[in-house]
Amino acid sequence: MTSTDVSAVLAVLQQAGVEVWVGGGWGIDALVGAQTRPHRDLDLVHRREQEPAVIAALAEAGYVETLDWRPVRFVVADGDGHEIDLHPLVFAPDGSAVQASLKPGEDFDYPAACFVTGTIQGSAVPCLSAQQQIYFHQGYEPTDRDRHDMAQLRQTFGLETHF
Repeated sequence: MTSTDVSAVLAVLQQAGVEVWVGGGWGIDALVGAQTRPHRDLDLVHRREQEPAVIAALAEAGYVETLDWRPVRFVVADGDGHEIDLHPLVFAPDGSAVQASLKPGEDFDYPAACFVTGTIQGSAVPCLSAQQQIYFHQGYEPTDRDRHDMAQLRQTFGLETHF
């Protein structure tokens, strides 16, 4: 998934009037302001109540669902092999949100302050904060990609990470 692909997907969703935030590897690169490694997919979080509009907009752009782990996540892909990993969020009145987990009672919390802005291809994009990215990179054995991503956050923001 290239930065051009990401920008095109975000434009489709913006035109549909839905709110999404970039997470995962592209989210870290958005925070850094430059692509730092190749990406196999695009991780997006969205408002659960906007999910029908998200699905319709992406279907119109040629994406079909390939994995359904709702309410935690689902994946869509197009004929060119581009994958989007979508994570539905339930927002509270204070702007914070919760994402379901595969483990009951262990939902993922998103504080209101974690919804920030980064840059992809010189354009501002909504994304998850560095602190939220660090939060999601805990509790499992990191891959080389994870180590790379956390190193980017340490170098750019001077934050501590657990690996």
